Amino acid sequence: MLEPAIRDLVLDKNFAVLSFRLPSGATGSHVMWIDATDEHLLINTEVHRAKYRAIAADPAVTVAIWDKANPYRYAEVRGRVVSEVRGAEARAHIDTLSQRYNGIDYPTPVESERVILRVEPERQRGSV
Repeated sequence: MLEPAIRDLVLDKNFAVLSFRLPSGATGSHVMWIDATDEHLLINTEVHRAKYRAIAADPAVTVAIWDKANPYRYAEVRGRVVSEVRGAEARAHIDTLSQRYNGIDYPTPVESERVILRVEPERQRGSV
């Protein structure tokens, strides 16, 4: 279960950094829009992207979220991508995120296929 204070931080239109292991063993990090349910963090990406391919090979990820109004208020969630959602639901989800962050539907053409990655928390900490 995702801690309610972390879920609330996510749903307050804050950004996150998704960190993952690249095939070379190096760590990749990417600033992302983020979403959450009571159980999972949700990351929306496309299947052709390097981060998706890396996470498909090694589902362990770390997500850091910080408060836009007070960056000293933050959370770190370490976990694993345990499932994914594709198709119309993933495409609609990126529009929902774009509306939250920018006030418009997602304007960038989809190059491959949108996918929602569900991150199950294994360790949660922060100053929330």
